[in-house]
Amino acid sequence: MDQVKVGSFLKMLRKEKNLTQEALAEKLGVSNRTVSRWETGSNMPDIGMLVEIADYYDVSIPEIINGERKSETMEQETRETAIAMAEYSHNEVKKSKMRTVGILFSVFGLLIIVSALAMFPSDSSWGSFLSGWGSIIMVTGIYLIIKPLIQKRGFRIGIVIGCFIALFAVFTISDYMAVKYQHQVPRFRYKVTTTFDKGKRIEYDTLFYKVMWENPNTDEEKVYIVK
Repeated sequence: MDQVKVGSFLKMLRKEKNLTQEALAEKLGVSNRTVSRWETGSNMPDIGMLVEIADYYDVSIPEIINGERKSETMEQETRETAIAMAEYSHNEVKKSKMRTVGILFSVFGLLIIVSALAMFPSDSSWGSFLSGWGSIIMVTGIYLIIKPLIQKRGFRIGIVIGCFIALFAVFTISDYMAVKYQHQVPRFRYKVTTTFDKGKRIEYDTLFYKVMWENPNTDEEKVYIVK
């Protein structure tokens, strides 16, 4: 392919329309410099822009590539192939962007979870609150990653549900281990009751067990699972 010849042909077509480079650039949504580079042969339009230029000038893509007008019109099959190529290229770019956003969401959500559990003490509700939001963000990222890879929506939803179940299991088991072996109060609880009979006592209700914190923040404090 002679790019200089192609550029001269594009320049001729523009002049036939009585257009300046600036006017053509505005119609095609590109810069003046881009049009200039096409017409000097230093650069070529991509396949999507090639289809748009061919439609605008009412010529065939083979005519543009050959740099000269032919008597026959562009065959429908050639046009459809070019359009399909343009759509395929667009879809690939879209999928790539979606995967990138999904990875960023997943990493960001994981950082929120780790930061929340590391920064806030177990008796603070902020740790569980931020961990929950981090989980939602992370699973959203996972969904964006798998969406271009798995066509069936039911499978994607199943994976998302599986991710939430896995995170719930990790939080529940790690919370139980922290209570049992490190004598920390549970982070993930739904009810907290404070009483003052025989000293201050705080009772934490989780989905699977209860935890008692006696004499909190004193030398006699004690954390244990209620049998």
